[in-house]
Amino acid sequence: MESVQATKQRFGIIGNDAALNRSVEKAIQVAPTDISVLVTGESGVGKESIPKIIHSLSHRKHGKYIAVNCGAIPEGTIDSELFGHEKGAFTGATQTRSGYFEVADGGTIFLDEVGELPLTTQVRLLRVLENGEFIKVGSSKVQKTNVRIVAATNVEMFEAIKKEKFREDLYYRLSTVEINLPPLRERKDDIHLLFRKFASDFALKYKMPAIKLDDAATQMLLKYRWSGNIRQLRNVAEQISVLEQKREITSETLHGYLPNQGSNLPAVINEKKKESDFSNEREILYKVLFDMKSDLNDLKKLTLELMRNGNNDEVKNDNESLIQKIYGDSEEQEQYEEELEEQMEVLQIPEKNNASLQQDKYAFAEEIEEEETLSLQDKELELIKKSLERHSGKRKAAADELGISERTLYRKIKQYDL
Repeated sequence: MESVQATKQRFGIIGNDAALNRSVEKAIQVAPTDISVLVTGESGVGKESIPKIIHSLSHRKHGKYIAVNCGAIPEGTIDSELFGHEKGAFTGATQTRSGYFEVADGGTIFLDEVGELPLTTQVRLLRVLENGEFIKVGSSKVQKTNVRIVAATNVEMFEAIKKEKFREDLYYRLSTVEINLPPLRERKDDIHLLFRKFASDFALKYKMPAIKLDDAATQMLLKYRWSGNIRQLRNVAEQISVLEQKREITSETLHGYLPNQGSNLPAVINEKKKESDFSNEREILYKVLFDMKSDLNDLKKLTLELMRNGNNDEVKNDNESLIQKIYGDSEEQEQYEEELEEQMEVLQIPEKNNASLQQDKYAFAEEIEEEETLSLQDKELELIKKSLERHSGKRKAAADELGISERTLYRKIKQYDL
């Protein structure tokens, strides 16, 4: 069996990271078998090297090796590309065409970005994996093929399965062995090594001295997040090699070639999540305000009942559930009953005829309508003020009570100049 170091040298893989070495070792171990392999990892980590290692160290090494970028082929033609088609199968099919699975019979097919395959194509691929059979587009004849499939994806497969964008049975067929390549930011010791290799390659390519980083620039290189991984590092090395006159590169020079410096932060900030968090906080605040409005309407209803009927027991019996909702069971209920008795004395108004009672009712309704014209913004301001007063200006406690984040509360305080 070929050693990991010899294999890396043979296929131009740079680095001594333990996770990288383990991935190469797994590729060497599965190569002699016909096991399906799924290579996972972020975009730009070099996933295309693994299927080449597997094919070249397998008994299929003299057969064809075909790499297919599934994400680059339009959905309407991908079945034809993979499985072939018969003459007249669709508009433009002027002759019979062999697909990749027919051409690569006896060899290896590398399906890059397999997570982008349409569901209909996934069904066809599953049949190939299960019994080696496929049918050309526009044909009814079943054909056999003997190919080894190595797939790769940067998609979170379980998330895709959950969203029904990828078949679970196909995932388990493809990932008999899964090989994960680590992102560049987890290979700190390899970053400068790779940069020097790229700088040397571009010096030969463009016939100029190789660029070198000073100490400060090297530290900046190591701390950068490299969201584009090896592909981005190579791109930066090539840009600097071509555009910079000086061969000694400082941190100030390097800084100009590293976009999105904020991505150096240890945590990845998901923009969709931030928007979602803000939306959720706003919905919670609105819910609190509308609940308060509902309670206010309940209070108004109870007060109207008190005005219409001076019988304490009758009002209590008719509105028992409403009283329970507003005032609860224990001491608050007793306190309410005491307050209610006091209010009833105040509300013992002389008998009026129906016309005057209706007039009072409409006057009260107009007063309610006027109160409800308060804007939501005013209610929000009042709610925030009361919460801050209740917690002696402590923003965290007030934010917890309001059901929003402390950051959102701080923004509201600035907005309302509190």
